[in-house]
Amino acid sequence: MGVTASVLAIDAGNSKTDVAVVAADGTVIGRGRAGGFQPPVVGIDAAVDVLARAVDAALRQAGCSGEGPFAGLVSACLANADLPVEERELATAIRARRWGRAVEVRNDTFAILRAGVDEPRGVAVVCGAGINCVGMTPDGRTARFPAIGRISGDWGGGGGLAEEALWHAARAEDGRGGPTELARALPAHFGLPTMYALIEALHLGRVTAERRHELTPVLFATAAAGDPIAKTLVERQAEEVVSLASVALGRLGLLDDEVPVLLGGSVLAARHPQLDDHIRRLLAGRAPKAVPRVVTAPPVLGAALLGLDRVAAPAESYARVRAQYA
Repeated sequence: MGVTASVLAIDAGNSKTDVAVVAADGTVIGRGRAGGFQPPVVGIDAAVDVLARAVDAALRQAGCSGEGPFAGLVSACLANADLPVEERELATAIRARRWGRAVEVRNDTFAILRAGVDEPRGVAVVCGAGINCVGMTPDGRTARFPAIGRISGDWGGGGGLAEEALWHAARAEDGRGGPTELARALPAHFGLPTMYALIEALHLGRVTAERRHELTPVLFATAAAGDPIAKTLVERQAEEVVSLASVALGRLGLLDDEVPVLLGGSVLAARHPQLDDHIRRLLAGRAPKAVPRVVTAPPVLGAALLGLDRVAAPAESYARVRAQYA
């Protein structure tokens, strides 16, 4: 069967993959979902196999069968595509699957940005397990960061906040640091009496490393109750978010413009009042005309819109695809 779709949109995060098959008029004719996309853990081929499960489901729903290509463009927004060299490697691997005539790979933060704006103009900061920021303008200019952890200057995100909370709590209990309610609240979350017991449980694997993210909401609750150290960590996270956003705006020449700053990821989407208020105060000082707002649209919509941008789709197709994800 020949090409039947304009765009095959893929949004692949660490925990799940969403796919949409989009016709030329913006109608979503097929959808699929699969697990997380983690090439650093399983390798590129195995990671693309996960994408294939979601793509195959979406293509079946769209009535596509036989040999590809099935779409004019594969618009893939992928977690762990943090560097241009990684985008090229992933594009090569996806191209080999013959899902589309052309392939464009971007970091998944671009999907969150595009999902939240009417035109490809603005900045998005994502703070989930980690933290990242991208910006773009209609003329194709982008701003981005490596976003691969502390070696690239990153701080925070859910994982980083949990580590910082553990660090302060451990030092509070043994006397190396100042007092903080985190020393009681963190172990209590796992039904443990002391930080020593939690440290032991984490070290020996009785509490798995994957469960550390559960401590981030505990940190925010402790900050909301007035704990000074917990409040300091939350405020620093706000500073990091605004630092990323303001640098990206500056690189694109948008610091003095009325422009959206999209906030996404589990930490920012939770709308913690202290974090949210501090972000808005700091951003008002550094980019007074910026308009911060939390993205609620699914990122796969952003991948679809980026694809429609690339194929110069008619204006009505944008409204139609948005309506299907409203």
